[in-house]
Amino acid sequence: MNANYCPLDYTMNLIGTKWKPIVLFHLLEGAERSGVLQKKVPGISNKMFTQTVRELERDGLISREIYPVVPPKVEYALTARGKSLEAILKSLDQWGLEDKKGI
Repeated sequence: MNANYCPLDYTMNLIGTKWKPIVLFHLLEGAERSGVLQKKVPGISNKMFTQTVRELERDGLISREIYPVVPPKVEYALTARGKSLEAILKSLDQWGLEDKKGI
């Protein structure tokens, strides 16, 4: 391991965009269809949603299942690696809830 290795930097490179933690957080409740998941992330464009889920899938944090039906059905779910972020995501959510009260 590199002497300059920073675990926080590594983690933030995986989940540190504006949208990734929000998508991951909503998947803590279970698998979601693509359209339903996107609606749970207010303000995200179609392009950013697609880019975000592709990056999360590439990094092994979520899985995508495509069902051969018409219209096409795509579901996203957390992988075991993604589920391992549950405590971090819930802590961030709780921190935001408490900090917002103080403002």
